[in-house]
Amino acid sequence: MNVIYPLAVPKGRRLCCEVCEAPAERMCTACTVTYYCGPVHQKADWGSIHAKICQLLIPLRTSMPFFNSEEERQHGLQQLQRRQEHLIEFCYTVAQKYLFEGRHEDAVPAALHSLRFRMNVHGLSSVELVPAYLLLAEASLGLGRIVQAEEYLSQAQWTVLKSTDCSNATHSLLHRNLGLLYIAKKNLEEARYHLANDIYFASCAFGTEDVRTSGGYFHLANIFYSLKKMELADTLYTKVSEIWYTYLSSHYQALLHARTQQTDLLGKQFMNDTGLDEAQEAEAIRILTSILIIQESTSTQAPQKGILILKTLGILYYLMLEFSKAQVAAVSQPPVAVRTQADRTAVPLLKRMPATGQALNIQHGWHGQLSSLL
Repeated sequence: MNVIYPLAVPKGRRLCCEVCEAPAERMCTACTVTYYCGPVHQKADWGSIHAKICQLLIPLRTSMPFFNSEEERQHGLQQLQRRQEHLIEFCYTVAQKYLFEGRHEDAVPAALHSLRFRMNVHGLSSVELVPAYLLLAEASLGLGRIVQAEEYLSQAQWTVLKSTDCSNATHSLLHRNLGLLYIAKKNLEEARYHLANDIYFASCAFGTEDVRTSGGYFHLANIFYSLKKMELADTLYTKVSEIWYTYLSSHYQALLHARTQQTDLLGKQFMNDTGLDEAQEAEAIRILTSILIIQESTSTQAPQKGILILKTLGILYYLMLEFSKAQVAAVSQPPVAVRTQADRTAVPLLKRMPATGQALNIQHGWHGQLSSLL
């Protein structure tokens, strides 16, 4: 049974729902330290984040054991803080990934967990709370709850204003979410102002050609696209595509070099990866796929732009070890006859990728198709 009996609750203790903070009526029987107002919120939290962190919550929400010395007690407290810091980043990444996948309802519980852990570690007025507020604001926008999004953004803005050490990266995220808010409110002039600030602060933090800056270019391009300013939109979409292609192709070359070194020195196989977390991978897929759809419908005279995006998606999926999707991206490229010389010289990266026959179960097919395309 997961129903809470009031007489079993210690006097003076108030049990709150993990999702809405209403009085709790049931608990998770797996960890026995998480409570809900009803089955709807329990199911929502489980599907979002609780299933992933259920057992990790037990040491955080139960009394600390007795320690024989002050040194042991301090060590125990440090371990507790490290666990919370780990959960802050884990919940934040999971919530981000849900947002980029369009799963706004699922992102809310994960973002709330990140916010509460941040409050426990950093306090109620720390600038470290801002990223979690911004996640909740973006999730609210995705769900059409503009008023709630404004409340979260107001909290984030007030926290930033009170802080004396807010990073450029945090300023960038704040302006990006304010830009998205004004897009939702159809105030495109104000949205452009905030997205321009997003790009400025992201460039200060990471550089103008960094993948973390590309999101600002993408959202600004969407505004120009909605305003029918196709030339400006196309320029920014192309820039975003080139940033991701440059990053992924360079990362692959570095991995290939490291793979050769490891095979020579250690005699063991090197595993590919993207150098991104799951949220960034989801962001890349969403952005590149959106640009591809837009350019396929508008850039009939410039097929090379679509080819660049397909190549980029192919490399990304390959590094994510999703070989079937990488194959689809490879075979979706137009035939050689429609390509420019610049395309043919930019493509060879996929062709040089090591064979993945066994994993793909198409030992000759995929690479044969790539060879015919390149």
